Amino acid sequence: MSKKVVTLAHYYCQPEIQQMADKVGDSLELSLYAKECGADTIVFAGVRFMAETAKILNPDAEVILPDAGSTCSLVTQTDVGALKAWREAHPDHVHVSYINSSAEHKALSDWIVTSRNVDDIIASLYADGKKVIFSPDRNMGAYLNFQYDYGMPLWSAVCEVHDKFNQSALDEAFASVAGAKYLIAHPESPLPVLQQADYVGSTSGMLNWVKSFDKEADAVIFVATEDGILYNMGLARPDLDIRQAPIYAGCQCNSCPYMKMNTIEAVKRAQAGVGTRIDYLSPEAMDAARLPIERMLEFSKRYYA
Repeated sequence: MSKKVVTLAHYYCQPEIQQMADKVGDSLELSLYAKECGADTIVFAGVRFMAETAKILNPDAEVILPDAGSTCSLVTQTDVGALKAWREAHPDHVHVSYINSSAEHKALSDWIVTSRNVDDIIASLYADGKKVIFSPDRNMGAYLNFQYDYGMPLWSAVCEVHDKFNQSALDEAFASVAGAKYLIAHPESPLPVLQQADYVGSTSGMLNWVKSFDKEADAVIFVATEDGILYNMGLARPDLDIRQAPIYAGCQCNSCPYMKMNTIEAVKRAQAGVGTRIDYLSPEAMDAARLPIERMLEFSKRYYA
């Protein structure tokens, strides 16, 4: 019997890669699909932490990453030993970690969250009387603290793509538009950008916002996230003027170099069984990392079913 090979692609991959995939989505959608798809082999066109998550949720499946170099700055900026010491310095806190983190990082966490469910999960923990420390994304944590006055201690790492968005460049872009202008932003962006946004949410959340937008004459929608999602937004709403938010001097050129390592050739090789296998995680390490992920998935099934 032939093996079932499933290809997953994140929205930030190139359009040609998305067209090769069985499922395209954000981190939460792909995590849920990976757990339920029953694949023998999962080709993950994304970055390494996503492929690790798929392996953790499907330990019997073969998981292949098309390019070994496709990492994430939130991972590379986090020293796991220092993270362990930071967690131990807050023994009375629940450690909530963003899914953009390594398997070792997840194993040191009590909960994993994505940009779609982070607000609800942390609100639930505080409603239960818990105190929270948040890692690794400093910008996301700062926005949560600003919104809800949590005062959470934060780890200090950033997404090198989203951290480039800045308020002064946005002000210039807004000033150049005569009609109505809107800003939607991913919560990995810096706080001054998020404070200016009309909507802050996950990649899928921003896509859904665009889909449901009531068109206004001459309106421009600026999008503060990686440029890959503009392809999906354009497909959904070709009638709208959608632009990537500028990062400096009006430059609309913010692309994740790690996502773009998923080339057509690399994905084809991975589908043929050639690539970086996620086979280096011990059963014990996967068990430790799976627990906080499963908590998130169970929460998500209850709240987003």
